[in-house]
Amino acid sequence: MSIAFVFPGQGSQSVGMQADFAGACPEVATAYEEAGEALGYDLWGLVQGGPAARLDETVVTQPAMLTAGVGAWRAWRSAGGASPALVAGHSLGEYTALVCAGSIGFADAVRLVQRRAELMQAAVPTGSGAMAAIIGLDDEAVAAACEEAADGDIVSPVNFNSPGQVVIAGAKAAVERAIESATSAGARRAMLLSVSVPSHCALMEPAAAELRAALADVEIAAPEIPVVSNVDVATYEDAEQIRDGLRRQLHNPVRWVETVRHMAAAGVDTIVECGPGKVLTGLSRRIDKSIRGISLDSAEAMADAMADLAGEAATPA
Repeated sequence: MSIAFVFPGQGSQSVGMQADFAGACPEVATAYEEAGEALGYDLWGLVQGGPAARLDETVVTQPAMLTAGVGAWRAWRSAGGASPALVAGHSLGEYTALVCAGSIGFADAVRLVQRRAELMQAAVPTGSGAMAAIIGLDDEAVAAACEEAADGDIVSPVNFNSPGQVVIAGAKAAVERAIESATSAGARRAMLLSVSVPSHCALMEPAAAELRAALADVEIAAPEIPVVSNVDVATYEDAEQIRDGLRRQLHNPVRWVETVRHMAAAGVDTIVECGPGKVLTGLSRRIDKSIRGISLDSAEAMADAMADLAGEAATPA
């Protein structure tokens, strides 16, 4: 048995998330306390009390999701959970993976992702960018729909989430035209997403240039566990390569299908999603049906996962 841990990004947040986890595992509550100190406000109170509109603001969502993943990871390790062979994170989740792999300090990462969010929001005026999910077309057809719809604007595939599920991003008018093109090409569904920032497309290049300075101020060590990069589907030990990957990630696609297949090729047979929700668990199963997906979205789920994996490890081959 070989396991990998993956960490979700924006979209898995919800008001009240991890309430039971924090009650059962002090490591989760402590993570929110540390994050609040780094940010200068009560992150736990906001996560638990909302309002949802505030939690969904990218400057809050990014530190909240980072903290949620780190808290779950700490609870897992404190309870004696196994160390994975590989880790990865979807978009923002890559920062969580680097923290859990011992590459970036938690407080530094909290402040870094808040700055990342500020830069992303500032790069594109509110309402002028958009993202959309395209369901039921292959990657090439989605790319063709974007090319057809561009008409001088920016629109491109940005999240290759699973076979037949691609997210596009760019200028809002171009994204809307791409939705029409994808629908005409036979997409089962093509719909705008409720986001304020068109992540991972060329519109984020100004933010990436600004992020370089923030990354330069953060100490980065060689990861204790290999972290698979969103941009290159490769692992790095050199701090400058990690910084460069995080910078480029902001305006390049998240290659999640390739990431999961890379893990499977490395011998991983179980992927554990560490944080709220089960989005990545579902994607993993659609990418490679031979991989077992486990979600650590509650204290009860963590206990079940530990018992399950311990039982499997004890079973003779």
